[in-house]
Amino acid sequence: MSQNTLDAQIELPSANIESVCRTLIGFEQRYQTIKKHLLVALLPEKVEEWSKRFHSQVIPLCDVIRQRHPLFLFSGDVGTGKTVTAECVANRFTSEMDKEGFLLKLSTRVRGRGLHGEMSQLIQEAFENLKIQAGKKRLSYLLIDEADSIATLRTTEQMHQEEKASVNTLIQKIDNIRELGGRAVIFLCTNRPDVIDQAIVRRSALTVQFDRPTKKECLDLLVHDLRGTGLSEHELERLASMTSSGGFHGDCGYTFSDLRLRLLPEALVRSFPTESLTFDVLADAIRVTPPSPRLN
Repeated sequence: MSQNTLDAQIELPSANIESVCRTLIGFEQRYQTIKKHLLVALLPEKVEEWSKRFHSQVIPLCDVIRQRHPLFLFSGDVGTGKTVTAECVANRFTSEMDKEGFLLKLSTRVRGRGLHGEMSQLIQEAFENLKIQAGKKRLSYLLIDEADSIATLRTTEQMHQEEKASVNTLIQKIDNIRELGGRAVIFLCTNRPDVIDQAIVRRSALTVQFDRPTKKECLDLLVHDLRGTGLSEHELERLASMTSSGGFHGDCGYTFSDLRLRLLPEALVRSFPTESLTFDVLADAIRVTPPSPRLN
């Protein structure tokens, strides 16, 4: 398979990914919802057991459920945690099922160089790799980041025939995944859900919306990351108010990545190496570090 098609191939469960899970604000609650959909999608026999237990028979709905695709669509603004959540869900679910797993991350380079048939061929290679891994009797996951780059609406006038063909290929491969008997899962992550082809949206077993953090989520993150600095509860509350929607920069609050990759490092640099990290230093960093603009 082309080395340019995949960004990463990760054996699961991974201790490194699990350590990230523990710092991911709101992950546990979100995971419990996704986990139930994963169980229904991957373990239809468990659904039949449930039906027999509570309805004394296998109700027709159980057969309908078997037709669902193991496809999960994560949508939301840049920096809201879609990709890392997909990785953590795959890792945690694999661990809880007491199985081995394999995570394939599909690169946006799958678009290729625009040669005739190239993008469709690269998509086929990625799914073939997924099938090979699933054939090894372990849970296999394909994570397609920035899915809007390869799953665009086929009704778009500016769309080239090559791009339409690649979307058709993607849909076909998603349909074929059901043949793997509950051993493969696809995660699609996108910042622009409105441009995803509706045939793909309809196949999604679950669509999860990722929003910018609320004030409470900002507070949870700050409490976690600033533990040991001596900041008071009141100061942390004020910082959470300043960084969430309606705060210092108006209605556009910070994303999780804004907080962890831009704001808090800026505050640390301002303190290092001669002073402690104080509320005033953090407040000054907020003033000079605007949040990422929202995508329209």
